[in-house]
Amino acid sequence: MERRLAPLQALRGRETTHLLIAEIYASVQGESTHAGRPCAFIRTAACNQRCSYCDTAWAFEGGTPMPLPEVVEKALAFGTGLVEITGGEPMLQPLFVPLCRALLDAGAEVLVETGGSHDISVIPAGVRVIVDVKTPGSGEEHANDRGNLARLRPGDELKFVLTSRDDYHWARDLVRREKLHERATVLFSPAWGRINPQDLVAWMLSDRVPARLNLQLHKYVWDPARRGV
Repeated sequence: MERRLAPLQALRGRETTHLLIAEIYASVQGESTHAGRPCAFIRTAACNQRCSYCDTAWAFEGGTPMPLPEVVEKALAFGTGLVEITGGEPMLQPLFVPLCRALLDAGAEVLVETGGSHDISVIPAGVRVIVDVKTPGSGEEHANDRGNLARLRPGDELKFVLTSRDDYHWARDLVRREKLHERATVLFSPAWGRINPQDLVAWMLSDRVPARLNLQLHKYVWDPARRGV
């Protein structure tokens, strides 16, 4: 774990003034119930998880230390109104909460996508949280903070990235057992290249799962390996 967090050493001595940033860009929101909306993305560097399907592994290392005001200014300059903080794992950043507050204070609509291994109750009210619940196929199921299921607020979402039918059954049963659809919007997302979306739709319809199909829209619009989209 120490090695996974090594990139954050770049902030040593500047933890109270800087964030470690992989990229800031504008695109359309590719996932969640906000899919298709113009959105500015703040992608932080470093992650404490290593999911088998990760498509942003390049953000595990490197990153540029940036002062908080500069990060906010760059994100707002795109004029999208909607800003997502993602990663990596954004909640690793010492200034994660102040970043959320600064964006809210500037009038932005703020989304946070987190891997679900950190307590989301620290996220300021007004931010909409998308929690990526790790399935067995991710290799990171052990990292789930199950307490987050009780910390969800109106407008929050739960995303399950599914790598197999076994993952689907695991997610389906968890949603039903915990009645997660009564607490948040539930998203079932086929891991790119691992599950045929048509198969997932058939399973969901057959089982009448109270979940929403979640496709990575940006991978259909652009090359799936392209950054900054």
